[in-house]
Amino acid sequence: MESLAFAPAAPPGPAPVAALRAMSEPVTLTLAALFESEESGLLRYALGLVGRRPVAEELVQEAFLRLHHAWDEVENPRAWLYRSLRNLALNHLRDHPLETELTEETGSADARPAPEQLGRDEAIGTVRLLLAELPEADRRLIRLKYHDDLKYQDISRHTGLSVGNVGYRLHHLLKTLADELRRVGIEGSRG
Repeated sequence: MESLAFAPAAPPGPAPVAALRAMSEPVTLTLAALFESEESGLLRYALGLVGRRPVAEELVQEAFLRLHHAWDEVENPRAWLYRSLRNLALNHLRDHPLETELTEETGSADARPAPEQLGRDEAIGTVRLLLAELPEADRRLIRLKYHDDLKYQDISRHTGLSVGNVGYRLHHLLKTLADELRRVGIEGSRG
């Protein structure tokens, strides 16, 4: 499965005092840092929706420009970007229906990817959107388990949660994510 662009893993074992202090302090996210971490995922998501790279690039750029203007009012910039990009893509498809039909008929270099790839890209983008909407503590649990590949015991040491609570919370987080994916029409890893 494709990486969901998480930060590198901390080494297992007890964290130094400075690292623990840094974890408890609020993280100041800049637009530049957000662009660096999310741009490629947003581009793949947009490409899956509109099927043409130049259009996808324009939509991602527009989403970041809109975020720049609304930066002070946005609580969760990652989730806001994915929602905004989805809306921009749907508006583009609605406003330019012939563009898609002509591209499919002519078989040009910008032709849409195979339906399986479109479904996969949309599924990945939707998972990223759902993850971005989770509270940071929940995202961290998922990151530690599925990106850093830690066992429950190691996650317990990193988070201070009991091993049983780690398993319980991960189970319910995954169930909630799966329910949300089904709700939007995504049943499997292929969309």
